[in-house]
Amino acid sequence: MQEKNEKEMLLLHSEENFKRLLEIIESVPTRKRSLSIETDERDKNFRDVFMHLYEWHAMLERWYREGMDGDIPTMPAPGYKWRTLHLLNRQIWENYQDVTINQALKKLKLSHERIMQLIQSHTNEEIITKKYYKWTKTSNLYSYFAANTANHYMWAINKCEAIAASIKEEEVDKVVR
Repeated sequence: MQEKNEKEMLLLHSEENFKRLLEIIESVPTRKRSLSIETDERDKNFRDVFMHLYEWHAMLERWYREGMDGDIPTMPAPGYKWRTLHLLNRQIWENYQDVTINQALKKLKLSHERIMQLIQSHTNEEIITKKYYKWTKTSNLYSYFAANTANHYMWAINKCEAIAASIKEEEVDKVVR
């Protein structure tokens, strides 16, 4: 059997992690999925996590589009530097407070599919070769794709597991009382 290349592994891990993320949400009763938990952290519910992922997908799509058009994309976003990422992430959080859990899930599923199609559209060489595209500077497409899919989904899985556990724990506490 032939060993999988980096592109195939990226696609596999991205899909597996995305599926795992969705399974966590599905483990919570529908009526409880929009609940927020008590935490000092930025993301207090599933919607917050989904919209964070969605917005990072959107930024990746913009970087990709601008880069492939021959421009040097502004990263991470206009008006922000990598050292001010916490401010950008806070702004993302604020921008999506009126979105419902169902809207967030739909947006995330669609953006995930678009990113998977982008990855599919490249050869393994194009994805793993550093400096293959001028806009990736000293890096490669793999680092951009992995950071915004498989790796980011692991962060989201951890967040959503904590949210789900808190919601389920709250439900058990109510039954015990």
